[in-house]
Amino acid sequence: MVSNPPTQLVFLKLGGSLITDKLRPYTPRIEVIQRIAEEIAQTLRENPQLRLLVGHGAGSFGHVPAKKYGTRNGVHDRREWLGFAEVWKEAATLNRYVTDAFIKTGLPVISFSPCASVTANDGQVESWDLYPIRSAIEAGLLPIVFGDVIFDRQRGGTILSTEDLFDYLARNFHPQRILLAGIEKGVWRDYPQCAALLTTITPATFQSMVLHLEGSNATDVTGGMASKVRQSLALVEAIAGLEVLIFSGEEPGAICSALQGENLGTLIHV
Repeated sequence: MVSNPPTQLVFLKLGGSLITDKLRPYTPRIEVIQRIAEEIAQTLRENPQLRLLVGHGAGSFGHVPAKKYGTRNGVHDRREWLGFAEVWKEAATLNRYVTDAFIKTGLPVISFSPCASVTANDGQVESWDLYPIRSAIEAGLLPIVFGDVIFDRQRGGTILSTEDLFDYLARNFHPQRILLAGIEKGVWRDYPQCAALLTTITPATFQSMVLHLEGSNATDVTGGMASKVRQSLALVEAIAGLEVLIFSGEEPGAICSALQGENLGTLIHV
């Protein structure tokens, strides 16, 4: 008897820079979101054993009010709580654009709002009931999470990025790959000149290049490229066999290729 091939679990993050115009507030890139949905649907049809969890950033929706109110640093007075609610609304609005595109493509998507289920403590996930997300993955559904406002025991309220959420989820679910799709081709050794792309980063090589990593050139309250690389290195050291790929989702077919195991952009591993 031939056994079924083993199930592979992959996390895919759609960066806010990819799915929104981060230089124009509250502007989704509808055609890009729809194309990505179609590439995901194609990949899942061709590889039914693949299990996927998708996350997306807030882009030009959540980051604008988040910066205005300083939400990530803490929420205490009435003005800041009104800002907290505004960030929630904008993050949820973008999530609806994403889920609608996925549903239109026939993907069995179900969205999980982190605000309703995550408790933070000083900007870190303290607790999260993962049974619903785990059940969705096991049922062959496509769960989506997204950067969101979170109630925090010390700060009152805060914001957790998709990478923050993926960090907690990865340590519990142990995916084989985490794919971080943005508009940059990967991690540049010479940003912002962007002429020398780093194809691999390991814990051993990171220290020699850390000074070359810069943040985003648009409004981003949850950290730039250096933060993403540091979080990724910590994860690959903590989870055996994990690889993290930072790449551009701008080129048609790139999402599909990355989901199929190709190493575009910058691969982070031990």
